[in-house]
This record gives sequence, structure tokens and C-alpha cells, in this order.
Amino acid sequence: MKQRLSGLDVKVIAHELSQDLCTLRLANIYDLSSRIFLFKFAKPESRQTLLVDSGFRCHLTKFARATAAAPSAFVSRLRKYLRSRRVTSVSQVGTDRIIEIRFSDGQYRLFFEFYAGGNVVLTDADSTILALLRNVPEGPGQEELRLGLKYSLDNRQNYHGVPQLTLDRVRSGLQGAAEKEIAVSLTQQKKGKRKEGDGLRKAIATSLPEFPPMLVDHALRVVHFDTTQSLSAIIEDESLLKQLMKALEEAQKVIEAIDTSSQCDGFIIAQKAGTNGEVSQENEQGSAEHPRESLKYQDFQPFKPQQFVEDEKITILEFKGFNATVDEFFSSAESQKLESRLSEREENAKRKLENAKLDHQKRIGGLQEVQAINVRKAQAIELNRQRVQEAIAAVNSLLAQGMDWQNVARLIEVEQRRHNVVAETIKLPLKLYENTITLLLLEESFEDEADFEGDETDSDVSDSETADQEGSAEPKKPVKSDPRLAIDVDLALSPWSNARQYYEQKKVAAVKEQKTLQSSARALKSTERKIGADLKKGLKQEKELLRPQRVAYWFEKFTYFISSEGYLVLGAKDAPQSEIMYNRHLKKGDVFVHADLNGASPVVVKNKPGRANDPIPPSTLSQAGTLVVATSSAWDSKAVMSAWWVTAEHVSKTTAHGDFLSPGVFHVQGDKRFLPPAQLLLGFGLMFKISEESKARHHKHRINDDAPEQPNPSDAVADAAIEEPVDAQQAGDPDPTHEHEDDEEAFESANDSDEPGDHDENGNLDEPEHAADESHDVEGTEDAELGLGNPLQPDGVPGYSSNAEEVDSDSGEGSEDADQGVSGDDVSADGKIKEDDEHLSRAAQQSLGIDTKRLEKRGTSTPASTEPSKPKEGAVHQIRGKRGKRNKLKTKYADQDEEDRALAMRLLGSAAAEEKAKDDAAAKAAKEQAQAEQKERRRLQHVKAADKGRQAEEARRRQFEEGENEAEEPEAGVVDLDSFTGTPLPGDEVLDAFVVCGPWDAIGARVRWRVKLQPGTTKKGKAVREILSSWNRVTAEAEKKKRGGSGEGNETMVEESKIRKREAELIRNIKETEVIGAVPVGKVRVILGGSEKAAGAGRGGGSGKAKRGGKGSKKK
Repeated sequence: MKQRLSGLDVKVIAHELSQDLCTLRLANIYDLSSRIFLFKFAKPESRQTLLVDSGFRCHLTKFARATAAAPSAFVSRLRKYLRSRRVTSVSQVGTDRIIEIRFSDGQYRLFFEFYAGGNVVLTDADSTILALLRNVPEGPGQEELRLGLKYSLDNRQNYHGVPQLTLDRVRSGLQGAAEKEIAVSLTQQKKGKRKEGDGLRKAIATSLPEFPPMLVDHALRVVHFDTTQSLSAIIEDESLLKQLMKALEEAQKVIEAIDTSSQCDGFIIAQKAGTNGEVSQENEQGSAEHPRESLKYQDFQPFKPQQFVEDEKITILEFKGFNATVDEFFSSAESQKLESRLSEREENAKRKLENAKLDHQKRIGGLQEVQAINVRKAQAIELNRQRVQEAIAAVNSLLAQGMDWQNVARLIEVEQRRHNVVAETIKLPLKLYENTITLLLLEESFEDEADFEGDETDSDVSDSETADQEGSAEPKKPVKSDPRLAIDVDLALSPWSNARQYYEQKKVAAVKEQKTLQSSARALKSTERKIGADLKKGLKQEKELLRPQRVAYWFEKFTYFISSEGYLVLGAKDAPQSEIMYNRHLKKGDVFVHADLNGASPVVVKNKPGRANDPIPPSTLSQAGTLVVATSSAWDSKAVMSAWWVTAEHVSKTTAHGDFLSPGVFHVQGDKRFLPPAQLLLGFGLMFKISEESKARHHKHRINDDAPEQPNPSDAVADAAIEEPVDAQQAGDPDPTHEHEDDEEAFESANDSDEPGDHDENGNLDEPEHAADESHDVEGTEDAELGLGNPLQPDGVPGYSSNAEEVDSDSGEGSEDADQGVSGDDVSADGKIKEDDEHLSRAAQQSLGIDTKRLEKRGTSTPASTEPSKPKEGAVHQIRGKRGKRNKLKTKYADQDEEDRALAMRLLGSAAAEEKAKDDAAAKAAKEQAQAEQKERRRLQHVKAADKGRQAEEARRRQFEEGENEAEEPEAGVVDLDSFTGTPLPGDEVLDAFVVCGPWDAIGARVRWRVKLQPGTTKKGKAVREILSSWNRVTAEAEKKKRGGSGEGNETMVEESKIRKREAELIRNIKETEVIGAVPVGKVRVILGGSEKAAGAGRGGGSGKAKRGGKGSKKK
């Protein structure tokens, strides 16, 4: 089986990677093992995963793999330099097995080596090593590799270009190989027979490294070259050389075809499991859907090898794309290894459980056997009580005479040879140290047979004694066993007492058997539980089975849910997502929902396609408002608050003055329509995607689009707002101008710049100064008059601004930051500088006040200005007590000009200090100039972005006014919401499953697998883990209790079983890390009982404290 990539494989993979990875950013790097790494590249419309096995393979993969819990030191160093960098080029180094990936136009270069032990090396633009997987000592043909050294590429294979293929080059290569072969044959004798053509292939691969041996063999077979010819014969024969040259040209054509094609097809050479079957027509056509179980992969190539085409034992599978070919080849082997390890662990667990059951059965069987043997011994003693009494009396009499124990045994042995009946009953050796002897007694079943055999023997002996001894007695002795039972009897007890002892032992064994039977069920359950826990722990240590990566839908990057009426509701998680949602998904007919609360996320309710003029139902708006309130601080404080909504035409990115707002800030015009107070209750459920054929079965479960027209939701919502005047006033906005800001992320700079420092350049836009100058303190007084003391509504109502009354919170330079709010980290760089300046000015004023008081105490006048004034030229600072000395120096150096003064200072050594001061001043001025230029550059970028956004806003406004709606993004049109259902029916074809989290009104009645989420103290990561584990536990128990239905009348049961099995499979494939982001809140309280009942598992609620729920319930 092929283990490493060849030079041609590396060339093809590098060619495909250059098309797939260029312009993508490196999202993250993960460890799979000490030498296998996972690189994830992404951009808004594309995601790729690169698997790198150092020294062996490198390819894009479509399978999800379990990563290490924490990154290694090497991966952490790679993340430090490369994360968020853009890939600019991918290429092969010469024809060597090295791939180079350049980031940020060559600022960082990453090298993957696929020969020998392999290596991963990161260098800067000057080839200085910044990180490497393993240090390499200096050796023959190998330079030393360690941090800080240069990574040289000059000695790599054909780094400076591939030499032209000529006849002289081929002849010289063959001559060198022939001379080397002769030298080797003289020095050592090789054992074994070499395969035909191996010498020629090896010679060509050594002298012409751009042609791998498999490609050479393919080309030789295409031109029908005789591979049995020796190297010397080929060199001497010009016609053979020309034919060989023709074969190499054919190989070069294959390489050129690979270089010119955008995507190279791959071929897997597989061997059938039986190795004797004929190639099916499906395999000849190159089907990639052949069962893995019946094939054993052997090799893969970017061309169809001619040497395997006519082999009936070989199957050639064709794949689109060489990366997909390599991924299938290695992932298949990896998956088979993982499956074998998991099945081995399961078999070991089953074996342990069977051994435990056998052990319990042996214990019970042993106790039953003890009872039976004790009864037999007691009955035998009772049957032979006279013989037992004689044996006990005989032994006791000998002991009473004071005879030694050894003499007693010797006497009994002598009497046995004399056929003494009592002595033959006693079995040697004696157990006099225990005061017991062993007797051989016949049982009741053998008594008659023994008497009969004795009578017959007496008559035979009288007739012919010799014939009995020679013919009958000797051959039967080894075959026939002694029927007598060996029984220990106590010399101090009578036969009846000895029999009673055995009956008592039988009773003790019977009681122990009863207790063992009673505790065996508990013991087996405990053993099964322990073995199951050990198996679960072992399976956790093993890697997960390879599963195809799930392609997420476009709306899964947002906070989302599907309302009870079938409307898609999107929520932003941060400021960049707010911009994406506004620019791409807020169209005519949609509704913008928000709340005047800290942390509240803006939400967009998407109207159904082609129904932009239809109103959105009030229940959908209420559910969207619930999501908005849940994402705010009202969730943690458990405060019942209200949200508001406006149509898409009333939301813009420009103020009334035409100023473009920074990312995450929107301008709302017109009146806000407040919704009823939201109930803080969310649902976490599972939605399934069904096929087109199954959609018709769910038509009756959907809202009919042709139903009578719904009343205008604005009227109903306005009535609801009137009914709650207090809440509307508390949650309302006294100032119609609100601006919303979320976490600042460089949204545009993340796609346009490679420098991490450039992320700050495209942050918040600089607001024009006149916008702050025209503001007044009207809002502050209005807030004070209204007395808004709610902690959820800070002063200025951060996050939103409306232009109904044209007022701002404060005046001056700092008013802009107050208007925009401080929700998170979204504060512009200019705002920070202004705050620092204000802070410094206040500190300067305080220190100035202290100096003023000191001068007043001394009788000195205070300075007129707080700003430090520059000294005038020629003016001398007056210092107390130095006037006389200064006058003397004036007189002494009155005739000294500037040239003489500079010469004197140089002689005294004071010129160096002045020059250093000048240099420092020049450096400081240069630094200030660079900062000013950088600030000006950022300002120009902000202005450019603002102009671009302003133009987009004008175009958007014109479209709304003209009644046009621009075409939506492709992903928004592809998703068919009717293909999503929460309750698959028997017979449905379930394609996919994804997690949804939204208001309970939208989840509870439409989703089978669901749980309730309330405000609590459990972090959402732990809550999601608890939910998924409970669902997996329910599916496992359902599979154990499942009864297979067969025959007529069970078709519905079979279809139901298939659906449940498919649901269980999809639930097992859900990864905790992928669904945590779907929960829009931080801390929750999970209620599991309802979901498990709805799932039909027949099992009670989850944890003990999740037994209550519902509105207004209290724990009693």
C-alpha cells in the first residue's frame, strides 16, 4: 500500500492547492497528532481544510477529525505568525517533494517536506527560520536546521529549473547507472531475483528525477518498450535509445497535460478482496461509489496507469480532483483502522460481560454440586453404617494401644493385601492429624450390582482361575473405575453423627445458593454498568470515526430561527455581522427589530420571496422581539422588557446631516412601534432537512399562503403599546436618535489587508466636527425630567439614534462617543485619544492649581495661561541668586562670538551632549511626523469608506423610493424553508439536521427534539453538552427497547423505526463545539423533561432539578 507522495503527486497537489487556497485566509491550525496537522482556510464564500502529515501526505479533506484539546508549542508558534494571514501563492520547490505556501506576498513562507522524516518549516521573507517541527543536524547532503538559521533551497532538486530532455542527458544517465550497477555487483552479491525492468526504471528515476518510477513504467508500456533489455544493450543500440526517448516524451506529455489542466482527475488502484473476481462494468467506467469493504486500496496516481488496465485482479476507480483522490485513499484506510479499534474495544467489553455471566453460573453450579455430593455422602454413611462403625472402632482401638500413626497405616496396608474387609474400606493415607479417616463406601445404586458380581466371581474361580487372571481381569482394570465414594468421617463421632454433619453442610450450601441467586441480578447489573463505563471511557480515548464535514447554511453564522408562521429571523452577533445583515439581507418588505437595552442585538425578519408588500404577522414580530430582549442584559436580570420594530425603509447608515455612521451603528427614522413585553423563555431544538419528494407530505403542517389577508400588524402592535404605557415609557426612547455599536472588528480590513496592525485602520469612522458642534444638552435634560432610573437603560440609550428631533446627548468633542454608546469594545481610536487628552488636561489643571497656591503663598503672581509658553529668542530665564554670576560671565565673554564659543565648547567636551540632544529632537520630530502621516492615512481611508457607504445608501434609498428591490444574495435564494421540519414523518427522506435556538413559541410546538432554556447560572457550553448527552442517551435506550416489526401490518412501524434510526445517527454526528454558537445567551437553566417526552422515548425528564417549568411556576 502506498504511504508517501511522489514528486509528481506533490506537483499535482501544489497545482490544485494554488487554485483552491489563494486569496483565502488561514483561520486556525490544529493538532491531530505529533506529526499530523489541520490547517483551516476561509473567506466569506469559501472554506477549505488542509491535512498535513509531515513526511507522508498533504491534501484537502472533506472529513471531520477530532483535534487535540490544547495546541502544542509548535502549533502555537505557527498560530502566532500565520493566523488571519492571506495565502498569496502555493508552489512546488523545483521537482522536489516540498510544497511552499506564501502568506502576505511572501512576508511568511511555510514549507512542507515529504521525504525522509519530513518537516514543517516557517520562515520570514529572508528565509530565516521562525519555527520548525523538528531540528535536523548537519549531515552528508543535509544542512543544519534550527531556529534562527537560514533555510536554503539551492540544493533542492531542480530548484533552478528542470534541464531540457535530450538524448545525451538520457545516455549519460544510463551510463552512470550502469557503472554503478557493475560496481555494486562486484562488491556484493544480491540475493533473490529482481523484477524485469526494475533496473531501467531505477536508472531513469535517478538520472531524471522529474519522472517518477510509476510514470516511467506507464510510458514504457504505452510505447511497448522491451524492459528486459540491459542498460548496456540500450546504451549501445541507438534504436533502443530512440524508443526510450519516445517513451520519456510520452511521460513528459502526461506532466504537461497535468500542468495545463485546471483540475486533474485521480485514479485509485484497488485490489478485490478475493483477488480472483472479474472486473465489473461499473469499475471499468471508473465509478467512485464502489463499496470499500470489497476493495483494498493499493495505490493512487494522477494518470491511469497502463500496467493495471488489463489486470483482471485490479480495479481502477476514478475521482474528480486529485485532492479528493488522495483524501479518499488515506481517509479510507484511516477509517478502517479506527473502526477496527472501536470494534475491538466493543468485543472486549462483550467478552468481559460474558465471562462475568459464566462466573456467576459457575458459582451457582458449584453450590448445587456441593449440596448433591453432601447428600450422597450422608446417604452412603447411613447405608454402610455397620461397616463405618467397624472401621472407626478398629482405628480407635489401635490408637488406644499407643501404636504409632505410621505403624497404624502400615498395619492397615498389610491387612488390605490379606483382603480384610474392614481394611479395604479404609483409604490411605490416614488423616489422623485431623482425627479423621477416609472411607470408600458404596452407594445404594451400586449395592446389588456389586453383590451379583461377587457371586459370579466365586463360581468362576472354582472352575478356571487361570483363565480369569490372564484373559479377563487384567484388561478390565484400567477401563473400569472404582464405584465407591470417598468420604471423610470423624473418629470421635458415630456414623449417624457423621451423616448429620453432611446434611448440615448441604443446608448451608442451599442457603448460600439462595442468597447468590437473589444477588446475582444486582451483581450482573453492576458488572454490566462497570464494563459499560470502562467501554465509554475507552471510546472517549479513541478518535472519533471519520465523518464528512457538514456544509453549514448561510444563515447559520447569524443568530437565527424559523418563526411559527415560517418566516426566517436573523440576528447579529457583533458589529461586523450587523453590517453584513444590513447590507445583504435587509431588503424591502423586511422588518428591523431592536430594543433600547444594553447588549440587545439587531434582528431582521425576512419576508417571504415575492411578497414584499405583504405584512408580517404579529406573532412573528413578537417572537423576533423575544429574541432581541433575550440577547440583552434583561436576560441576566430577568426583567420583562419590550422591543420595537420599524420597516426596512426607516433604517439607514447616514444621519440627517449626511454623515456616514461607523460599523454597527444605524440611523432610525420615524416612529418606533413597540411590541408587547417579551417572555424570557427560549427553546433549543433540532430541525431536519427533507428531500423534495417528502415536502408534499408536510403541506398540511404549514401556514397556507393563500389564506385571507392578515390585518395590518402595526394596528395590533400599536394597541398593545397603548395598553402598556408604563413599560413603553420605561423601555422607550425619549430621544428619537439612537446609535447602536457592537464589538469593533476590522470588517473591511480583514479582507483587504494582511497586516494585523491594519485592523485598527478600518474601525469606527471619524465623525465630522459640525455634527458634534450642532448638538445641545436637550437630551440630557429630557432624560433627567423623565427620571429614567432603569439600569437596563443607561443615559443616552446607547446603540441607536433617530433623527426625529435632531438632538444629541452632549455638546463638544466628546459628544459623539456619548451618542454612539459604549456597548462592548466599540470605541473608536479617535475617541480614545480624545479621552486621554481630556484626562491629561484635567490632571494638568489640578497640578497647575497646586502650583498657583504655592506661588500665592510666596507672594508671586500666577501665570496668565495654563499652556506652557515657549521662551523668546535671546531671553534669559531669571533665576533667583544667579544675577551677579550672570553679569560676571557677560563681562568675561563679551568679545566671544559664536564660532569661538562653539570651538571652546568642543574643547571642553560639551558638544557631544548638544549633538545628542539635537539627534533626539530630530528623532522625536520624525516619529511625530510618521504618526501624523499614519493618522492622516487612516483619516483618508475612513473618508473613502464613508464616501463609498454614503453612495451605497443613496442607491439603496432610491431603490426603496422607486419600489425596486435588488436581487438578493445567491445563498438567500437557494434555501427553501419548506424543506425544513422539526417533526419528520414515517417515510420521509431526511438529508441533514441542524440546531436552532429561538423563542419557545416558535420551537415548542413544531420541533420533536426540544428543550426549554430559562435565565439561569449554567454556562451555555455546559448546557449544550448536557442536552446532547441526554439526546444521545435517549436514542441509545430507544434502540435497546426497539422491537423489529415484520410481516403485514408493520410497514408503518418499520418506517417509524427507520426515521428514528436516522434521527439518532444525525444526533450522534452533532458536535458540541459547532452548535454552542447557536445559543444567543450566556447563562441558562435547562429543562429537559419536555423534550424527552416529545421525542417519544418513554423516559422521564433529565436531571433532578429540571422537573418544573412553565410560566410563573415555583419550586415547592
